[in-house]
Formats: sequence, structure tokens, C-alpha cells
Amino acid sequence: MAMKPCERVGLDFIDTAPYRFVSTVDLAITPKQLWEVLDDAESWPHWATVITKVTWTSPQPHGVGTSRVVNMRGGIVGDEEYLAWEPYSHLAFRFNEASTGSIAAFAEDYRIEPTANGCHLTWVMAMKPNGTAARLGMSLGRPAMGWMFGKFLYNLRDYARRRYPATA
Repeated sequence: MAMKPCERVGLDFIDTAPYRFVSTVDLAITPKQLWEVLDDAESWPHWATVITKVTWTSPQPHGVGTSRVVNMRGGIVGDEEYLAWEPYSHLAFRFNEASTGSIAAFAEDYRIEPTANGCHLTWVMAMKPNGTAARLGMSLGRPAMGWMFGKFLYNLRDYARRRYPATA
């Protein structure tokens, strides 16, 4: 599969991207347990249901600069690099390459805050489409995409309850 380069954006892109989707959820697990889920390649398809497979391409321990490949429904593949890796509180990554030319830039940001009953997660998906058709699709699809991304976090909450039943 021919991969196409994406813009090598920094953390600032997460706040300035032309398309941003912000979702939040309260989870009845500790920040450490949530981090275990996010660091587990096998967990992602269980809650981020557009993802079919995650393959780490860097050895542990993971950190800034770590890479992985994410396979998604529709045949989309993303080659990701981590921009932030602060255990139990913050991680972020960007696409360095994608299997589709419709993505000019893409990044995600996960912020974890401890709460009295577990933790609060704020997830930001930031995108810059490439080309008129992709921009039109993002504009028209924004409401459905926002709903779907919010649903991922409810799936994450359900997955966390099953994975850590004593905590929930």
C-alpha cells in the first residue's frame, strides 16, 4: 500500500486545526488504569471501533517519538508518531503518513485528570483535510463525526468497566 506524507504538525496544531472534535468522559478507573488501556494495542479496537488493528513499531518503553501503525475501517492506515507521553496524564500523536491523500494533517490529544471516583478524559481529534472534496466531506460530516467520536468514549467507559470490574 502506498503511503502519502502528512504534515509533521506539532502539539500547537491540536488547538489551531481547521477541524477539531473535543469529547470528554468520566471514567471509574484510575489514571494509571486508563494509561494501561491506551498503551495496550489490543484494547483500541474494543472501544475506538473504527480501528481494526494497532501495531507498535517502536520497542518499549514507549515515549515521545514512539511510532505505531493503526489500521482502520475503510482501508485507511495511519503511521503515527507520539508527540507527548506523560504517563497517567497526557499523550498525543500525529499521522506522519496515511494511506489516503485526503488527510493533510491529523493529530490526537488525550488529557487525563484524576477525580474522586477515577479520572476525567478530554480527547481532541484535530484534522486538516487535503483538497476540496475532503474539506466538503468534513464540513458536511462534522455532526455525525462529533457524535461518533463521543460514542468512542462511552465505549471506552464500558470497556474499562469490563477490564477493571473491581474498580468500577
